[in-house]
Amino acid sequence: MKAGSEGKELVLTRQVKAPLELVFRAWSEVEHLKQWWGPKGFEISVARLDFRPGGVFHYNMVASDGHQMWGKFVYQEIEALEKIVWLNSFSDEAGHTVRAPFSDLIPLEIRNEVIFSENNGVTTMTLRSSPFQATEEERSFFEGMFDSMQMGFGGTFDQLEEFLTAFREQSPSSTGRG
Repeated sequence: MKAGSEGKELVLTRQVKAPLELVFRAWSEVEHLKQWWGPKGFEISVARLDFRPGGVFHYNMVASDGHQMWGKFVYQEIEALEKIVWLNSFSDEAGHTVRAPFSDLIPLEIRNEVIFSENNGVTTMTLRSSPFQATEEERSFFEGMFDSMQMGFGGTFDQLEEFLTAFREQSPSSTGRG
């Protein structure tokens, strides 16, 4: 965790045994993204994915008990096969940014950046998350959630890894292109 102008950053690194091109597609194509994004135990439905700077990924997370939470990414920067930067927030069904349904102290928007690199068929993803234009109280609350966020993103990355493994098993000759 690193201090920055917005306070401390959550930094997570995960390696997956999959080619970079396939991993990037998993982050950028609707048919892939909906298979793994979000908390474990939630089903994701995608209202919209416009994968370009200024574009939006608007999605609904539905728990097994039927509880729903909407969320969205607003993409800030995309460098194919290298980096994706987005602002993440909760939203309503229409796509308007709203406060988290479980706490008013979670920053309204969180800046996320994922950096990709590959070495010998193993792709490394480094995710950096920090509050965006947050109050001091929101930044402090965000920092207090690091353990919970590490577990949450850990589960999400587990789902990504499971998706990539299943995808490669279905397409054993896949190089990630297509």
